[in-house]
Amino acid sequence: MGKILIVSDSHGLTNELEKLKETYKDEVDLMIHCGDSELFADDKQVDKFLIVRGNCDYESKFPNDILETYEGLNIFITHGHRYSVKSSLMSLLYRAKELDAKIVCFGHSHIVGAEMNKGILFLNPGSISLPRGRRERTYMILDIQKTSLDLRVYDFDSGELEELRQSFTL
Repeated sequence: MGKILIVSDSHGLTNELEKLKETYKDEVDLMIHCGDSELFADDKQVDKFLIVRGNCDYESKFPNDILETYEGLNIFITHGHRYSVKSSLMSLLYRAKELDAKIVCFGHSHIVGAEMNKGILFLNPGSISLPRGRRERTYMILDIQKTSLDLRVYDFDSGELEELRQSFTL
């Protein structure tokens, strides 16, 4: 049905964002940046991204949160710092339920992860700049199917991390 590229915490990197845009321009339908780009709204590197404001962003044109409907699914996009994601996903879960979101994309912790909780898929693509918990500079591709969400995680430098491939039932 459709594919989404999800990236976060690029912290000023521009070449990497340009390369992602070029590599996936014909492969994905939507590109999401979960904040801390440290760029500005008129920077060409972020012009194709749905992008939110992170705690290290000074661009006031970036919204704190976005609710996007894609393929009939509500996707909630936030950086995560306003929901204390480094300690718990509980605040984010409550907000997602309020918005009837089925997918939540966030960053902030720089730790790549995916978790289904109460029917909501939480995705943190990690960081393509300063990863924590592992060395790889990660981003994600989410493939939305009729009955499943198929997730692939990539190291910017060496390709897919097959051990992190997952599929979630809708």
